[in-house]
Amino acid sequence: MFRWLRRIISFIVIAHIIYLLALKFIFPPITLTQLQAWTNQKEWNRKYVSYHDMSPHIKWAVIASEDQKFASHNGFDIPVIKKLWKEKNNNKKLRGGSTISQQTAKNVFLWQKRSWIRKGLEVYFTILIEWIWGKERILEIYLNSIEMGPGVFGIEAASQKYFNKSAKNLNAQEAAQIAAILPNPKVYRAAPPSPYIQKRSTWILRQVKQLKGNPDLEKLIN
Repeated sequence: MFRWLRRIISFIVIAHIIYLLALKFIFPPITLTQLQAWTNQKEWNRKYVSYHDMSPHIKWAVIASEDQKFASHNGFDIPVIKKLWKEKNNNKKLRGGSTISQQTAKNVFLWQKRSWIRKGLEVYFTILIEWIWGKERILEIYLNSIEMGPGVFGIEAASQKYFNKSAKNLNAQEAAQIAAILPNPKVYRAAPPSPYIQKRSTWILRQVKQLKGNPDLEKLIN
């Protein structure tokens, strides 16, 4: 029985590795989140675009907003995880602490509803994509797969919706406004920006200014 269990687990892991190797060169056909939006939303828009056809401004903006250690960690921000665990034990309200790698694993392979099962699978897939894809491909898939408005997936679709231009032509302010809505893209809009989004985008621009000059990020983005 245990021998068959090992074989089944080995088969599943190998199948996942093969699929991830394929996704290193092609975009995901569809994700669970996109499928749910397609069935529930009146609007559904997804446009994949290559890494080099994205404005550097949006790469800087999402890293400044979501994961400033993205270029240097192995998929997990351990100090943040420890801090969140301490807050949980102290019965404090938990805030998001997922890295871009973890968010990519969740958005591409899993579902949105929180559970310990999903979190465990998120760790598993995060390890695999860090190993197989590397940082540039993770960021490319992230920017093509995340929801940036109700039924709007990926930076190209978002750029067209909010600013009537391609993702490669976004300026710094526009990129910051899109990044500012990511904590709750079904509620917030990048344009016209609410006072909250305007304030948050200004903060993101300040963070980008501080991050520039980091050699790991400069190499990744430029």
